[in-house]
Amino acid sequence: MSPLKKARFAFFLLLLIFVTGTFGYHVLEGWPVLESFYATVVTLGTVGYGDFYPKSTEGRIFAIFLIVFGVGTMAYTFAMVMESFMEGRLRKLLGRGKLKKQIEKMKDHYIICGCGKIGYLVCKELAEENVDFIVVDSDQQIIQQMEEEGFVYINGSATEDKTLTEAGVERAKGIVCALPTDADNLYVVLAAKELNPKVYIVSRFEDDASERRLMKAGADRVISPYKVGGLRMALALLRPAMMDFMEITTGKQTLSLRMEELRICETSHVVGKSLADSGLRREYGLIVVAVNKESGEMVFNPSASYVIEKEDNLIAIGEEENLTKFAEVCRL
Repeated sequence: MSPLKKARFAFFLLLLIFVTGTFGYHVLEGWPVLESFYATVVTLGTVGYGDFYPKSTEGRIFAIFLIVFGVGTMAYTFAMVMESFMEGRLRKLLGRGKLKKQIEKMKDHYIICGCGKIGYLVCKELAEENVDFIVVDSDQQIIQQMEEEGFVYINGSATEDKTLTEAGVERAKGIVCALPTDADNLYVVLAAKELNPKVYIVSRFEDDASERRLMKAGADRVISPYKVGGLRMALALLRPAMMDFMEITTGKQTLSLRMEELRICETSHVVGKSLADSGLRREYGLIVVAVNKESGEMVFNPSASYVIEKEDNLIAIGEEENLTKFAEVCRL
């Protein structure tokens, strides 16, 4: 049994001893129930005030057994309570130390500031993609949920510089600002950009005026959950077929078709080749619908003669297996 279950069992035995002692003194010595309970407490506590003690032979024999078993049970109960307390504290300390070392080893990870409904969905997506991330939140219920989920977390306020530093903001690849208020998200953007000017920041916002402020503060992308949700609902009404296509290509309900972003590194063998010569369509069955160039320019529906350049982001549609294979090839 675990120490906690042992402690519960010991408390049950101790309660049984008290009930038995009270009932025994009441029957054998004829004392009132309250005085019998008091005598039981005195006996088990080994205090021995002398105001109550058994006078009959049966009562004294009963007291002997009560002292032997009762005192032993009390000692066992105390030991189990201490074991449960110490093990819980020790596990917490060891777990926190292990978590701290894990955070210190992280590099090119993501920091999720605020794990409400939106932040939790982001965490689930990142976990499914096997991407390293750290959750920063000060809500104890959320921290407990993170422990149950097995997510790496820091119990603290994301608006404090020391918390962001502890989360490794200098080594982080990106930050998601999903705090409840625009003011807190704005502060995190300012602090994070000061600590790491190169970090990529995505922030949520509610007030339209905050969108401009967050962008000026350094956020790379700002998203309103309400706007996104409203647009998708309108699209579902007006263009349901297009909505179905988006769900298929961006969701994970089916593996038959996916839309993915393929980043071409500098050393990739496809750099300098046209889309026709790269084998994207012929060997992998992928369709490139757009190219996001390093300069920020977006090329829609590129022709087969388009020459792939380093740091290009190819937006391609195809089977997930083929997308994964080409993603590995384009890094070579």
